[in-house]
Formats: sequence, C-alpha cells, structure tokens
Amino acid sequence: MWVRSTMTYRASFALLTFGNLATTALDFAAILIMFSHVDQLGGLALPEVAFLYATSTTAFGLADLFLGSFDRIGSRIRDGTFDTLLVRPVPVLAQIAADRFALRRLGRITQGAVVLGWSVTAVDVAWTPENILLTVLMPISGAVIFGCFFVAGGAFQLWAQDAAEVQNAFTYGGTTLLQYPPAVFGRELVRGVTFVVPLAFVNWLPALRVLGHEDPLGLPGWVDWAAPGVAVLCCALTGLLWRAALRGYRSTGS
Repeated sequence: MWVRSTMTYRASFALLTFGNLATTALDFAAILIMFSHVDQLGGLALPEVAFLYATSTTAFGLADLFLGSFDRIGSRIRDGTFDTLLVRPVPVLAQIAADRFALRRLGRITQGAVVLGWSVTAVDVAWTPENILLTVLMPISGAVIFGCFFVAGGAFQLWAQDAAEVQNAFTYGGTTLLQYPPAVFGRELVRGVTFVVPLAFVNWLPALRVLGHEDPLGLPGWVDWAAPGVAVLCCALTGLLWRAALRGYRSTGS
C-alpha cells in the first residue's frame, strides 16, 4: 500500500530518493575532505576507508529500508495507536516494519553501492573467491545485525515508552562508527563493539581480512568469518527480547 502510494507521485519519489542519496553522500564527502590533508587514516588509504564506508552504509541502508519504522514506536505508544496493532490478526513486528514503508531509503543503498563498486576496483586486493565471498556476506550479515538493533530498540521503547534516541545511538551512530578504521578509536571501544555490542562483525573484522590488515585486537582468523553466525545469534536473542517486551506492554492508558 505504501509503495503504491509513493509511486503515485513519481517525480516526488525521485526527488526524495535523490535527496536521501545526496544527504548520505555528505558523510563520504567528509572523508574525502579528510584525505585532502592526509594520505592515510588509521593506517588505511582512501580506497580502503571507502570500502569500510560502503559496506557499513549498504548494510545499514538495507536494515533501514525494511525496519527503519521501528524508531516511531515511541510516538505510537504516546498517541495510543500502538494498541491497535495488537488486536489485528497480523504479527506486530510485520505491521511496524510495513508502517509508512519509505522506498526513498533506496537512495542510501544506491549511494553505498556506488562507493562500494568504486572501492573494490581501487583497493590493492587480490580478489580470490574467499575475498569475494566475504565482501558479499558483509552487507547481508551487517543488515541483519543492524536490523536486530532496530527491533531491540523498538522493544526497549515498549518498556521506556519513548527512547528513540537510545536506539539511534546504536543504529545511526553504529554505521557512522564503522565507516572509519578501528585504529582511530580507543582499544576499549573496539573491545566493546566486538564482545558486547557486536557491531565490529558488520564490516570491521571481515573487511580488514579482505584488505590484508590485522585487526587491533589480534583475534584468531576464524573470527573474521563469524558474522553470519553472529547475525543468527542476534536474531534469536532479539526475538526473545521482542516477545518479552510485547508480553510486558501495559499501554499508556490513553
């Protein structure tokens, strides 16, 4: 329904999609400005940082396209419309994911894919089947991990009734963090996003392997392939959290 509604006004859709693409491109413009003054950032050259940027942006864009509506749960709780989702014979998670489905978010994915296409041709990497497979898996596994953060943030809002900014710290903040080399951050932060909040599995660990760089924590090589398993584990834990949040929801009384 929302896609049909969007495509009714095709010129508006094209402009909104281009605006989404252009806004996202400003992040990469900031990286280009940095490299106009330095040759390397965190031990990586521009094409390598572009590879990190592209894999993070594409993964987040896919998650945002399908599950970005979860950041509006707080407003639905406040105005009482979340309660109507509970009485419909459709899973609440599916209803929220489809709520005001914004096809214009394809702009972010397109921009990330363009930078990814350029970076894979510019980096000095031997594109073996192993490296190709890791590069393909990164956006897919990363999208699942980011999607779990969207759903987990929505679950937290059911308890807190409005905490969208807490969710955004891990989603929008997470993708910005992963656009830069881990070497520019403190070791404790890198440990935190590896062992506590598994953002490093979105692209840091597999991307450093593809680019031929050691990860800052010196983890075993098999960890670089763990992203799909981490994504599945995140899905299982997020599913439990979401169901617990729904069972504990008590409405706002409005």
